[in-house]
Amino acid sequence: MVKPLRTERNAVPAARPEQAPSPGWALAALALAVLLPSLGTSIANVGLPTLAEAFGASFPEVQWVVLAYLLAVTTLVVGAGRLGDLTGRRRLLLAGILLFTVASVLCGLAPTLPLLIAARAVQGLGAAVMTALTMAFVGEAVPAARTGRAMGLLGTVSAVGTALGPSLGGVLISGPGWRAVFLVNAPLGLLALVLAHRHLPADPRRPAGRTPGFDHPGTLLLALTLGAYALAMTTGSGGGPLGAALLLAAAVGAVLFVRTETRAASPLVRPAVLRDPVLLRCLVPSALVSAVMMATLVVGPFHLSRALGLDAALVGLASSAGPLVAALTGVPAGRVADRFGTRRTTAAGLIAMTAGSLALTVVPTSFGITGYLVPLAVVTAGYAVFQTANTTAVMTGAPADGRGVVSGLLTLSRNLGLVTGASAMGAVFALASGPAGLDTAAPGAVATGTRVTFAVAAGLLAVALAVAAGRPARIRPRPGGSHPAPRLETSGPGRRRTTDHVAEGGTP
Repeated sequence: MVKPLRTERNAVPAARPEQAPSPGWALAALALAVLLPSLGTSIANVGLPTLAEAFGASFPEVQWVVLAYLLAVTTLVVGAGRLGDLTGRRRLLLAGILLFTVASVLCGLAPTLPLLIAARAVQGLGAAVMTALTMAFVGEAVPAARTGRAMGLLGTVSAVGTALGPSLGGVLISGPGWRAVFLVNAPLGLLALVLAHRHLPADPRRPAGRTPGFDHPGTLLLALTLGAYALAMTTGSGGGPLGAALLLAAAVGAVLFVRTETRAASPLVRPAVLRDPVLLRCLVPSALVSAVMMATLVVGPFHLSRALGLDAALVGLASSAGPLVAALTGVPAGRVADRFGTRRTTAAGLIAMTAGSLALTVVPTSFGITGYLVPLAVVTAGYAVFQTANTTAVMTGAPADGRGVVSGLLTLSRNLGLVTGASAMGAVFALASGPAGLDTAAPGAVATGTRVTFAVAAGLLAVALAVAAGRPARIRPRPGGSHPAPRLETSGPGRRRTTDHVAEGGTP
């Protein structure tokens, strides 16, 4: 017997009439919920020297102010998304915003470095909830025809937060002091909390019956696995005895996690999702692209200062060009995705990134700062286009009751790409720059390292393009599968059709 298809209209019950949420105000609340975690990531980095002096600590010790936040977000984002699917995304998002705000105040009032690090970890927990659930909420808060534009706006806000963090942090440190770096999040968090409470649609009433349980063993295993891998990449750099031990622990943890999920009654991530070709062809390019973007952040300052001979002020100004281009590209990219479909827009973004990376391998240093910034702008614009289209494809294709965990997996793929890119692409750059070391390498050697690094980046982007190009426009769920298959857009400029889960024996 063929079961009727679910549609977006009946998959997500409408908000209660008395709430009457406004899409514009709801999107404003989601934008603030995106701004805060990105600002929290970048604003603290500039204050590390000041923190080392204030607490009389070494740089490796104060570095944990950044690492504790990043580790919390990376290890907990998937679990936060799943918990939102089970308990209600609106109430958990409100709790995450409140937790982030309170933790920001605790960071600003911390009397010792260990307490500051602990408060940053709690802040990271709140950020994980906000990051996982914000994208998941777009499908409920914004009309389907405007999904791409909404994703583009959120991507723009994220880029603005990343770009604004260092400059705002520097102003606050030179003025009120380092505590203001964390306390500035409090009023923004309160505003986000008020807007989200008033304008986000209410959680749908759940049908009577037994509610699926939360997978505590799977969540713990995944958190430990991701923590070991992230630590190997950020502190062990993937090498030496410590890095090798952490990578081995991550590999063992990954195997145990998959085995646990296949036996769990209510798994954190259903095994069908881990094998789903459509979702994987969105997540793998996301990780590869993020690794390439991290290469621009790692290589850029060295190339500008050592190969081109710019002073610190010009290096900082030039480094802000990338986030500025991403901010300006996000919303137009969303309109393009809505008009021409996510598949074509994803390919266009990857092609632009590849072209920009290849240009960086051949442009001579005699072209000066223009020869670096123009290809970089192409790479960054392509990144904004790709991210907007890829995120739209993933989230519009996710089942209504699984958007939280799918959003968490998408965020996880980006974070893993970032931490891997920082280590791997940094190692490529250092090796290609010669044995003298980056601090003493000649300008020509640094320029060679830049060319080799972006040649590798172009290769990674070619792989990402091949993977994304193999993504089918429609997919039939596996017979007997228990997990709703993603629904992806099909052809036709300006029109998007979706396919939802079809029960065994059904037809799309």
